[in-house]
Amino acid sequence: MTTQDLTGAAAQPPAAAPERETPRRWLMAVIVFLLIALPAGYIVISAEQSRGSGETKEAEAAATGLTNAFPSKVQQRIYNVPVPLGSTPVYYYETNSWDSSSLFVQFRTNGAGLARYLKAIGTSVDALKKGEVTITPRQAAQVGWDFTGDGQFAGLREHRDTPQPSQQITVSFDEPGHPVVHTVSTVAF
Repeated sequence: MTTQDLTGAAAQPPAAAPERETPRRWLMAVIVFLLIALPAGYIVISAEQSRGSGETKEAEAAATGLTNAFPSKVQQRIYNVPVPLGSTPVYYYETNSWDSSSLFVQFRTNGAGLARYLKAIGTSVDALKKGEVTITPRQAAQVGWDFTGDGQFAGLREHRDTPQPSQQITVSFDEPGHPVVHTVSTVAF
């Protein structure tokens, strides 16, 4: 039975709302794509960074002499060797054994940089003893340093109790205004 209005015509059922399926499908497709693509992109980037980090660590471990680069911030902190900014060139080499680890660092700076460096490790330029080479020939030979000859050297030793690093510092004043700092910082276990 149909209902009739006053005119006697059969009433039509209300018209259905227009379908909005197309915009919803598009939105769902974008969301699904992002839920898959973002984590996948993150995994690819992380894997590449991890791989690069491993290659860097492998190169450092394989090094048999000085590397032309700044030691990492962690190395500088552990060994108390805060290389002043603006120092160039900077070289370092790290050795590890069962009872100790050493960081060899060489850098060229200026008078102010030398003063800042020595102050940061707890000493001063006045503590340098003129004509003294504090790095042993055996240590120097490990990285190819040569303190023989007529160089103008000054050095100091900073001995600290374990676990703090002890340091041997020899500074070459052969080039006026640009001292070259050689440091061997050793942490004993």
